[in-house]
Amino acid sequence: MSLSLDLADVVGGLRAARDDWRQAHHRSGELRGRDLPVPESIERMVEQLKGALFPMRLGPPQLRHDSEDFYVGHTLDQALQELQLQTQLELRHALRGAAAPEAQLAERAARLAREFAHALPAIRRVLDTDVMAAWQGDPAARSVDEVLLCYPGVLAMIHHRLAHKLYALGLPLLARIVAEIAHSRTGIDIHPGAAIGPAFFIDHGTGVVIGETAVIGERVRLYQNVTLGAKRFPVADDGVLAKGLPRHPILEDDVVIYAGATVLGRVTIGKGAVIGGNVWLTHDVPAGGSVSQARTSEGHGVA
Repeated sequence: MSLSLDLADVVGGLRAARDDWRQAHHRSGELRGRDLPVPESIERMVEQLKGALFPMRLGPPQLRHDSEDFYVGHTLDQALQELQLQTQLELRHALRGAAAPEAQLAERAARLAREFAHALPAIRRVLDTDVMAAWQGDPAARSVDEVLLCYPGVLAMIHHRLAHKLYALGLPLLARIVAEIAHSRTGIDIHPGAAIGPAFFIDHGTGVVIGETAVIGERVRLYQNVTLGAKRFPVADDGVLAKGLPRHPILEDDVVIYAGATVLGRVTIGKGAVIGGNVWLTHDVPAGGSVSQARTSEGHGVA
C-alpha cells in the first residue's frame, strides 16, 4: 500500500523551525550553504592515517615491505588532502557571518595540514610507548600485534593522539569528531583536549571518561569505568557554563586507578599513587599514597 501524504505542510513546518532557530542564534550565514566538516569523510581520513602510521599492521593485507614507503606516501597524500578540505570547512564555519577570502582560508588550511603532517612521526613514536605499555601491563596479551589489532584502549589512544594534535592546532570540531569515532567503537570517551603522557594504558576500557582539562603523566594505567571528571560547573555572566577552566584531575607519573573509580575536580594524584576500585575521590592524594573503600594508607578517607 502506497503512502498517501501531502508533504507540503511538513516541509513548511520544518522550514519555519529552521528559520526560528537561525533567527534566535543569529545564523543567517547558513543560507550560504553548509560550512561544516563531514564526519564520514573524516572517518575515512582517520583510517588512512592509521594505515600510514602502522602500515604492516593496519594497512592493506597485500602490502609488502618493499612497497611500504610508497603506500605510506600515497595514503598520506590522500589523507592530508582530505584534512585540508575538512580544515577549510571548519575555518569557514568558525568565521560564519564574517567576511573571509576563500584563498586566505585555503592557505591557512594548507598550513595547518602541513603542520599536522610533520607531527606524525612523533605521534607514531608515542603510540609505540602506548602499545608497549598495554603489552607489558596485561598478562593475557600474547604479542604487541595482538595489542595493536584488538585492544580498545590502544584504538582509543591512536584516535586521541591524532585528535589532540588537531585540538592543539585550533581545530576543535575536527578533533572532537575524531575522538567521537573512537568513543562510538570502544566506549572510551577521551576529550581531545586532555594532555596524556607516553606509555598510557587503558585496560578493558569500557566506560572510561577523561575530561578536557585532565593532565596525565607517564606510565599511567586506568581500568574500565574510571571517570576523570569535573566536580562543579561554574556559570559565566551570560548564564552559560564557563568554558575552558581547569576543572579535571592531574595524574602524575606511574598512577594506577582501578575499575569504577571516580576522580572529580582539579585534584592532584601524586606520583605512584594507587586508587582502588569504586572509590569516589575529590581530594589530592600524595605521591605513593593509596585510597580504597575499606581502608587507606597515608591517613586518607574516601572523599
